Amino acid sequence: MSITLNSIHSGSFRRSDTVKLLLGIFLFVTVICPLGTMLINMAGSDIAGVLQSPRFKEALINSIFATGTATVISIALAWGFALCTIRTNMHFREMIPVFVTLPMLIPSISHGMGLVLLLGANGIITRFFGFSGTIYGFHGIVLGSVFYAFPVAFLMMSDILKYEDGSPYEAAAVLGIPRANQFFSITFPYLRKPLISVIFAVFTLIFTDYGVPLMIGGRFITLPVLMYQEVIGLLNFSRGSVIGSFLLIPAVVAFIFDLLNSDRANQSFVIQARTKTENRLRDIAASCYALLICVVIALPLAVFALLTFINSYPVDMAMSFRNITKTMNMGAGRYMANSMIIAAFVSILGTILAWITAYFTARTSGKFSRILHLVSITSLAIPGMVLGLSYVLFFKGSFIYGSLAMLILVNTIHFMASPYLMAYNSLGKLNINLEDVGRTLGIGRFRIIRDVLIPQTRLTILEMLSYFFVNSMITISAVSFLSTVRNRPLSLLITQFEAQLFLEGAAFVSLLILGCNLLVKYAVYIIAKLMNRQSGQQ
Repeated sequence: MSITLNSIHSGSFRRSDTVKLLLGIFLFVTVICPLGTMLINMAGSDIAGVLQSPRFKEALINSIFATGTATVISIALAWGFALCTIRTNMHFREMIPVFVTLPMLIPSISHGMGLVLLLGANGIITRFFGFSGTIYGFHGIVLGSVFYAFPVAFLMMSDILKYEDGSPYEAAAVLGIPRANQFFSITFPYLRKPLISVIFAVFTLIFTDYGVPLMIGGRFITLPVLMYQEVIGLLNFSRGSVIGSFLLIPAVVAFIFDLLNSDRANQSFVIQARTKTENRLRDIAASCYALLICVVIALPLAVFALLTFINSYPVDMAMSFRNITKTMNMGAGRYMANSMIIAAFVSILGTILAWITAYFTARTSGKFSRILHLVSITSLAIPGMVLGLSYVLFFKGSFIYGSLAMLILVNTIHFMASPYLMAYNSLGKLNINLEDVGRTLGIGRFRIIRDVLIPQTRLTILEMLSYFFVNSMITISAVSFLSTVRNRPLSLLITQFEAQLFLEGAAFVSLLILGCNLLVKYAVYIIAKLMNRQSGQQ
C-alpha cells in the first residue's frame, strides 16, 4: 500500500515539476530573452556616443530633477489625503478614496493633455483668469506626473496606515508621552521601510513614463521621450537600447529593495485599530482638504467631457456631436475593438497564467519554485517602454510580429507581476496541507484546485481580471513600438490626434477609455457583491 502511495506521490510531483518547467521556459523566453537581446543589441560606439551626448546628459538631469520633485509632492499630498480618510471621521470616507482612483483608469498622456486644455496658452483656466506664462516644460511635467502618480501613492500610503497597530499609541497616551515624541519613537520606525518602498515605486512610475512629458514637456526633454524619439523617429534601436538600460536602473533598485524587505508585512501579532477621537475642527479641515483634492482631480475629466461636445475650441464654441462623429470616422471604432479584444484576451490568459504560476510557487516547495517565483516578478523591474523595445528586437521577423497576438503577449507579461503576487499571497494563506490530505484520500490535485482553491480565491481572481483589463486599456508604453495601423489600440489615438491638433477627438478617446474601465470596475464590484452574498447564505 505504501509503495502505491509513494508512486502516486512521486508521479504527482513529476507532473508538477513538468508544468513548472514549462512555465519557467515560457517566462524565460518572454521576459529574460527579450531583455537580454536589448542589452546585447547595444553597440560599443553607441554607448559612448549616448553617454557623451549633451542631449542625453540634459535629459538625464531633467528626468531626475522633475521626477524627484513630482515624487515628493505626490507622496506629501497622498500622505495628507490618507490621514484624512483613515484617521478622521469626515463624511464620505468610503466613497472619496474610490473617486480619487479615477485617474488610474485613463492613460498617463491624458493627464498631460488635461493640463494643456486647462492651463495651456488657450486653456480654459488661462483664458478665464487671464494668466500669462506657459505650462509647458518642467512645471507641466511635474504637475502632470503628480496627477498620474497621486492615486498610486495614496493607495500605498492608506494601506500602510490601515494596518498600523494602535496599541503602542494607547500605551504612550497612558504614560503621558507627548505626540511629537510618539511620532519619532513609534510612527517613524514603523513607516521607515514601507515609506522607502512607496518612494521607490512612485519615483520609478514617474521616471519611466513618457506620456506626460511627451504631451506637455515642450523643450524640456526627459529620458523616456528621448528614447521614444530615437526609436520611433530615427529608428535607432541601438541608441534606444542604451537609453532603455538607464530607465531600468531605478526599477531594478526598487525591485531589489522590495525583494530584500518582502517579509516586512508578515507580522505575527494581532493588529489593534487606532481609536479616532472626536474632533469636529479636525474633521472639517480634513473634509475641506479632501474636497479640494477631488475638485482638482475632477477638472481634467470635466474638461474632456466639455471639449468633446464643443465644435472647435476656442474658435467655435457651439455644442454638437460633430467631434464624436469625426473621431469615429477616423477609425476610433476599429481601434476601440482592437483594445477590447486585447484587454479581454490579456485579462483571461493573464489571469490563468498568473494563477497557475502562483499555485505552483506558493503551494509546492523546492528550488525550482523559488526560481519560478523570482522570474515571475521580474517584470516589476522592466518599464513598459523597455519591454516594448525588447520585444521589437527579439520577435522581429517572427510569425507573431505585427499581430494582435504580439500586443496581447507583451501586455500579459508587462502586467503579470502584480496579479501574480495577488494570487501568490491568497494561495499562500490557505492550508498548505490540503493537497497532502487530498492525496491520502485519493482526491487528485485538479479536484482540490477546482473545488477548494479556486472558490476560496475567487475574489482575488476577479481583481486579477480587472487589473489586467484596465491596464491593457490605458497602456501606451509597451505597445507604442509594436503596434501597426491594423492592430493599433485606442490609447495610441491620443498621441495621433494630439499631433494633428485634434484635441477634441483626443478628449473623446480619453472618455471612451474611462467609460470602458468604469463599466468593468462596476461589473467586478457587482459580481463580488453577489459572491459575498452567496457565501454568506451558505
